Amino acid sequence: MTIKIGDKLPAGTVWEFIEEETPGCSVGPNSFEVDKIAAGKKIALFGLPGAFTPTCSAKHLPGYVQQAEQLKAKGFDEIWCLSVNDAFVMGAWGREQGATGKVRMLADGSGTYAKALGLELDLNARGLGTRVQRFSAIVVDGVVKSLNVEGPGKFEVSDVETLLKQAEKVVNYMP
Repeated sequence: MTIKIGDKLPAGTVWEFIEEETPGCSVGPNSFEVDKIAAGKKIALFGLPGAFTPTCSAKHLPGYVQQAEQLKAKGFDEIWCLSVNDAFVMGAWGREQGATGKVRMLADGSGTYAKALGLELDLNARGLGTRVQRFSAIVVDGVVKSLNVEGPGKFEVSDVETLLKQAEKVVNYMP
């Protein structure tokens, strides 16, 4: 079943490549429980089919990196990029795209979290395996407040501009 507005994010684990050691996080891939890292935060979450792919690299991730300050000004605590890639790939892609310190590059290497969201995308026929559908969401304290899922091959509603407009319009869950 696909996640919908009003649902709590499903339990699950995502991975993030950590560049610098901090208390509780060693250098390299670290696992994070979604419910714990979402608790008490306003999150701009977007998912995309794959790192280093054309639309994802040219439009989707760059929009969120470029508008990170505007999202923070709207009250978002964090920006998350989710993809079915491993943490090493997501870390390298984030560095290449200038996302460090702006967007958390969260890996779902086996697609388990994409399936938990009900947003898995079967691209096996194209040699790409199972991915996550292109989407964006506003999540407040783990609850989905807006959700934008793209049609196949589209990039029309999961962009940062749409999320910024939704944040402006829905005053009851944004500051």
